[in-house]
Amino acid sequence: MYDSDLSDAEWKVLAPFFPVIDDEVSKPGRPREWSFRTILNAIFYLNKTGCQWRMLPSDFPPWSTVYDYYRHWRISGLWKTIHTALRREVRIKVGKNPEPTGACIDSQSVKTALSSPDSKGVMMVAKKIEGRKRHIVVDTLGLLLVIWVHPASISDSLGGQILLVLLNKCCKTIKKVWADCGYRGYLEEWYYRCSPKRELEITKRPQGKFVVQAKRWVVERTFGWFVWARRLSKDYERLPRNSEACVYICMIRIMVRRLV
Repeated sequence: MYDSDLSDAEWKVLAPFFPVIDDEVSKPGRPREWSFRTILNAIFYLNKTGCQWRMLPSDFPPWSTVYDYYRHWRISGLWKTIHTALRREVRIKVGKNPEPTGACIDSQSVKTALSSPDSKGVMMVAKKIEGRKRHIVVDTLGLLLVIWVHPASISDSLGGQILLVLLNKCCKTIKKVWADCGYRGYLEEWYYRCSPKRELEITKRPQGKFVVQAKRWVVERTFGWFVWARRLSKDYERLPRNSEACVYICMIRIMVRRLV
């Protein structure tokens, strides 16, 4: 076993999301050769180690088979479905309501690989990073609610506006959102105009010293979790949708371990 492989207890958490192979025996066509658990282990290995698809160890299924399943599950929305269900279970386990009422928004700038020239830009302020931004919204536990990967040239205010629209569609229970000073101004006016019943609080950092900001440190910790998945250390994906799927896979692996 690799460290990224699913244990028996962890597989029991994910097994209900996949059909039982015995039920597919009577179906026409070529019988399934690889189990879903083996395919997931290969995907978790790639996400954890950051290797290339073609460099998967030989004791996993062929890389083309693994990628076909990964792509099919991304297009069908299975990764997001699993992530949403596990997030609710984790919240219930720690005594929270299944749906959150508070959220925190922030962005992370990452460089892109040479093989992924599409959908990237240069961050014009501060960091001057050429690549993409991972714009995320998390709940008060640091669990992912919404993610949008876009060129780094898009400002936080504009990116936050689109992200909050997505948040309003998928999480209608949110009553308050925390953000840093990068979202001050235009985003505040727009949010109160479009969502008068919801509050957007801009947290300010004291000058002259570093202080952990209340309510906002959870989103910074979530970005810290991404570091442990080497596939997320840099954006190697050609399509932003694949970048978002890699983040969902990282969070799924974290929540499965929490539930077990």
